Amino acid sequence: MKYDILLKGGTVIDPAQQLHDARDVAIADGKIAAIEKDISETRAKQTVFVKDKYVTPGLVDIHAHVYAGVTTWGIKADPVCTTAGTTTIVDAGSPSWATFPGFQEFIAQPARTQILTYIHISGIGLVYGPVGEMHELEYAHPGKVAETLMQNREGTIGVKVRQGRAQVGDNGVEPLKLAIQAAELAGTPVMCHIGAGVPLPDVLKLMRPGDVITHCFQGRGDSIIDDKGRVIPEAWSAREDGVIFDVGHGAGSFRYEVAQRAMEQGFVSDVISTDLHTGNINGPVYDLPTTLSKFLHLGLSLGEVIEKSTIAAAKAIQREDEIGHLKIGTVADVAVFDLIEGEFEFFDTHGTKFVGNQKLKADLTIRQGKL
Repeated sequence: MKYDILLKGGTVIDPAQQLHDARDVAIADGKIAAIEKDISETRAKQTVFVKDKYVTPGLVDIHAHVYAGVTTWGIKADPVCTTAGTTTIVDAGSPSWATFPGFQEFIAQPARTQILTYIHISGIGLVYGPVGEMHELEYAHPGKVAETLMQNREGTIGVKVRQGRAQVGDNGVEPLKLAIQAAELAGTPVMCHIGAGVPLPDVLKLMRPGDVITHCFQGRGDSIIDDKGRVIPEAWSAREDGVIFDVGHGAGSFRYEVAQRAMEQGFVSDVISTDLHTGNINGPVYDLPTTLSKFLHLGLSLGEVIEKSTIAAAKAIQREDEIGHLKIGTVADVAVFDLIEGEFEFFDTHGTKFVGNQKLKADLTIRQGKL
């Protein structure tokens, strides 16, 4: 058998297979064909030498906004993903049930990157940033959201809802209840944005196993950290119940001190995502490898940040059979990284600067077996 591409001489990190070792990776017909200690160059049409580099599953970013041209948040996915090792990106609720057809036809289908989406519980979706999309409960239509999800299983993940006073006004957790209603009709998870103005314990007690709390290290009130610097009991209970905690860095939803204090107590996010959009693509987020580098500085190992952006992320969106690993016979979504040593300035979303001594930089991205 002649392989299409051979990645030779790198260190493979595949947490799903508990693999962190020197391996060659061969790709044929868009799938992972072999992972072995030494594969001869003569067996491949194209050999890419990746000595001193790390070969990983393609990164999975479960929170971004890529409805470009329709929403104020939307960026174009391919220019950033294909240069960042990100092979799957999930829009966190930019489209509603009403605007999903356009998202699928003009955004997801033409893209080289795999683009999936949550459907917002609000019929407005996230068209215009400053608008509180659930100030009026009549904007929600759980039945139509569920119908959209059930008719579009391949391209959708679940229901998105934002729970901050700016988004819901005086409606408290009623929007979350409506989102859960839609999710239960469709048999999908919920992703819930947390922010200031809605008591976090009220939100957490409604979340179900497999639902995702995003912005878990935000620091604008109603945080997982109390005024004494301790992780609140409700966060621990939600984690024990199977609720998934996601970073969702964003432009206002990652505070270095909150992450540091939580992690010192053993509360580490399950998933690391960017919440990439027009307001942060030019800083402080830039891309997923930059976000992962911040967590290297916070004390996670290289293997841990790769795990939280590959197989853990795939599990959070219920795609772990398809992506997030390099198992033989599965789609060849692969990333190659350099781990650069030096002094690098990073910023959270509150203007806090911290200096790290390592930075991940994507060297190449392979999606469905194509460089």
